[in-house]
Amino acid sequence: MTTSSSGFTETDLGRTRRARRIGRMLTDTHPDAHCELDHSNPLELAVATILSAQCTDKKVNEVTPKLFARYPTAADYAGADRAELEELIRPTGFYRNKTDSLMKLGQALVERHGGQVPGRLADLVELPGIGRKTANVILGNAFDVPGITVDTHFQRLVQRWRLTAETDPVKIEHAIGALFPRRDWTMLSHRIIFHGRRVCHARKPACGACTLVKLCPSYGTGPTEPAAAAKLLKGPRARDLAVAAGVDPELVPVQAVVAEAP
Repeated sequence: MTTSSSGFTETDLGRTRRARRIGRMLTDTHPDAHCELDHSNPLELAVATILSAQCTDKKVNEVTPKLFARYPTAADYAGADRAELEELIRPTGFYRNKTDSLMKLGQALVERHGGQVPGRLADLVELPGIGRKTANVILGNAFDVPGITVDTHFQRLVQRWRLTAETDPVKIEHAIGALFPRRDWTMLSHRIIFHGRRVCHARKPACGACTLVKLCPSYGTGPTEPAAAAKLLKGPRARDLAVAAGVDPELVPVQAVVAEAP
C-alpha cells in the first residue's frame, strides 16, 4: 500500500492493474503512435536522436535528408569537415556540441564496432552522445529490442498518473517496466509520449478531453470543461482524440489540427 503526498492511496496490485488499463486505453487513443524521427537504419536513428536534444522532431526531420545523403556511413561522420557538418545541422541548435558528438560517434563506431551501430544497451551507452534514453530509442526502433524511453513527456505523465514517485530517469524506467510486459515497452513509450505531446501538456493538460479521465488521479490539473479542454488538443488527429474522449470534435479549432505537437 502506498500513499502519495496528495493523499492518493493504492495497493501495488491496484497500481499494476490501473497501469495496464491506462496502457490499453492509450493503445486505443493513439493507434498512430510511432517514433517521430525519420530514419531508415540504426545509424540514421542514432544521429537523429542526438540532433533532437533541445530541438523538435519536426526540425530534425527537415535537416536530416541532406545530412543522411551527405554522410551515409559512420566513417563519413568520423572524417567529416567540421565547418560543413556544423552548417548542415545548425538549424537544430547547439550545433557545435552536436557536431562534436557526431564526429566522435563516427570515430568510435569505426574503431570499436566495424562502423556499425551495436544492438546492445551496454555497448550503446559507451558511445559518445548516446545516453541511456537514446540507447533505448535505438534498441526499440532499430533493433526491435524492447525498451522504455524516459523523456520529459514520459516522466511527467507517469508521475501525474502516480505510477511512480521516482524522479531519477533510470529508476523511473525500472519502476514502469515492472508494471508492463516487456514486449510492450517500446510502443508504450511512444503512446505515452504521443499523449504528452497532444493531450497531457506540461502547463495546461486537456483534462476535459482526455480518455484517461477515470484512471488519472491528477484529473483537474487542467480545464475539465470540454469546450476549454478541446482547444488544447494538438496534432493531425486532434478531432479524433476529442471523439475518443466523448467530446464534440467541432470544439477543436482548425489551428489545433495543424499545430505541431511539441
